[in-house]
Amino acid sequence: MFFGFSSFAALRACIARDWRPQVGDPEITGWLTVISYFICFALAVMVLRRRPAGAARGLWLAIAGLVAFLGLNKQLDLQTALTATGRCMARAQGWYDERHLVQLAFIAGLVLGAAIVLLWTANTLRGHMRRNGLALLGLGVLCGFVLVRAVGFHHVDRLLSMDFSNLEFNFWFENAGLVLIAINALLLLRRGR
Repeated sequence: MFFGFSSFAALRACIARDWRPQVGDPEITGWLTVISYFICFALAVMVLRRRPAGAARGLWLAIAGLVAFLGLNKQLDLQTALTATGRCMARAQGWYDERHLVQLAFIAGLVLGAAIVLLWTANTLRGHMRRNGLALLGLGVLCGFVLVRAVGFHHVDRLLSMDFSNLEFNFWFENAGLVLIAINALLLLRRGR
């Protein structure tokens, strides 16, 4: 048995009913956001090549890894694959009617994990906050965006899909964190000259 399925192929077939690898956000704003993620990744790598000290190095490593993953996820829609996997497993293992408890625990774990990591990072960056504070704030905004999207409450989704200057608030929210990270990286790179 494989998570309640007779084989991995059976689980994969169940997931394939709800998710296929395809472009998750084919709109121009989706592609602009992907480009922003990879610009931030390149900037983070450039900052890392300057060999920042201790906690700052850890921050920029985390930023590089997170923005690379989120940039790929933006178009692969991996969270839908995760949701489909959970749904398939819940049905196969017989706890589908109680899935809200697992969803709640997952969301609580995400929120708690993000809060602990951000607070720990802020604490360890104490001597380096002036030079890296914008990046940490940007990371916090990105974590907030991911958490809001993970919760997926319908009234929050409606708010995020509202237009602001002919673009969805969702676009502004996600890219605000990326802009803060990019500005901080550019400031660090400029100082290093």
